[in-house]
Amino acid sequence: MAYPIRLAACLAVTLALSACAADQGRYPSLARRPAERVSGSSAVVAPAPAPALLPEIAASPELAARLGQLVGRIETVHQRFLARRAAAAARVSAAAGAAVASDSWSVATIALADLESTRSEAMIALADLDAMWVTARIAGEEAPALAAARDHAIALIGQEDAILAGLRGRMRG
Repeated sequence: MAYPIRLAACLAVTLALSACAADQGRYPSLARRPAERVSGSSAVVAPAPAPALLPEIAASPELAARLGQLVGRIETVHQRFLARRAAAAARVSAAAGAAVASDSWSVATIALADLESTRSEAMIALADLDAMWVTARIAGEEAPALAAARDHAIALIGQEDAILAGLRGRMRG
């Protein structure tokens, strides 16, 4: 019984609303008017050339000194990472099979965090090398010394990543 009443109410509302739209001539059209049309054109302005971020990318004594500094920093951090690895590995071995949040697990987690922090120092130097390398590539320069330094840094950090992954795996397992 309720369905026929609802149907009749819907039909009545539809008929009432359609009556409102009967006199279309009284309302303005929503079509675009001639005054609203865009006409004319403006001159195209050429963009200004981007400034060189690191103009010293060409083989220069400054570049060689900067590369030596960054690679030296990465190698120093890598040696510190390797020196801390044995202590972290011992703590991870002691925590193998321990419950999460136990004392041995906490000590091992802190040791891993210390290794990751040391690794992040190398990543900062790698980020500087990456920025220099990208700038050189954008400028269309090969910069083989820069590429070699960057590849060396990536290899050292890759070793650190592999060590950290192994230690994390031993923590879980």
